[in-house]
Amino acid sequence: MTEQSTATAPTTAEDAFALYHSRREQAVVQPLGSLALVNTQVVDSEQPIWGVPGRWAPLEAGESGLKVIAAAADGIRINGELVDGEAIVRGKDHETPGDVVFSDTVRGAVIAQAHGGYALRVWDANSEGIQNFGGIDVFDYNPDWVITARWEENPSGTTVGFEHLKDDGVTREQVVPGRIMFERDGHEFDLAAFKAGRALQLVFADATNGESTYSVGRFLFLAPNADGTITLDFNRAVIPPCAFSYAFNCPMPPKQNRFPFAIEAGEKNVLGKDGQPLH
Repeated sequence: MTEQSTATAPTTAEDAFALYHSRREQAVVQPLGSLALVNTQVVDSEQPIWGVPGRWAPLEAGESGLKVIAAAADGIRINGELVDGEAIVRGKDHETPGDVVFSDTVRGAVIAQAHGGYALRVWDANSEGIQNFGGIDVFDYNPDWVITARWEENPSGTTVGFEHLKDDGVTREQVVPGRIMFERDGHEFDLAAFKAGRALQLVFADATNGESTYSVGRFLFLAPNADGTITLDFNRAVIPPCAFSYAFNCPMPPKQNRFPFAIEAGEKNVLGKDGQPLH
């Protein structure tokens, strides 16, 4: 195993990019990958969920998760236990989130909504998207789109409002730890990237959107360097999850993250087996 890893380790930036792209294509077809997500349904009253058995209901205000009502014949397992009657599924925001299994290929999880309440997400490892997946179209590696920018920390608690695709113009305040500043083609940029786990997530748009790349925009994941700079390698720009499944609700680029020129680097679109964009 070690010998194989050493033999295939990338030795150039182009090789590293090719490996990164290959892993991206593998990731989106995993059982919980972006192409496997088939439904995200908000539960605000007792109701069925499209595509899966049982009836689902909200809990009392302040409680994490949802209640499911099902018969043993429905085959729903919560944390490994077969449901025969009622069960509680804790949300991803709980210290012990619930694991939902509907069948050998279909799984679920409960997620908190930004403006209150919970939704059930459903993944199908044999989804239509996975069956039709042909690949992710990308630009060739271009070293000119590896940019070193200045990084300056913001005061603690600084936020920027981000719209999401399905939120009808309502913004969600996201913590923005610092400013990303650089100059390109006579334009000065002061970008906002919000926290995404241990990384920063830059949601950006450019002149390729709706032409050669996905119309909503793209993402770039970053981390500041120790010397006060931050590297923007746009070759690693990815199309958002909503390009793979309509069940995602993706953030949209704020005004300061919209570039007036074309960034011909990174991912373009998700393609079907016929070579045409899936969405």
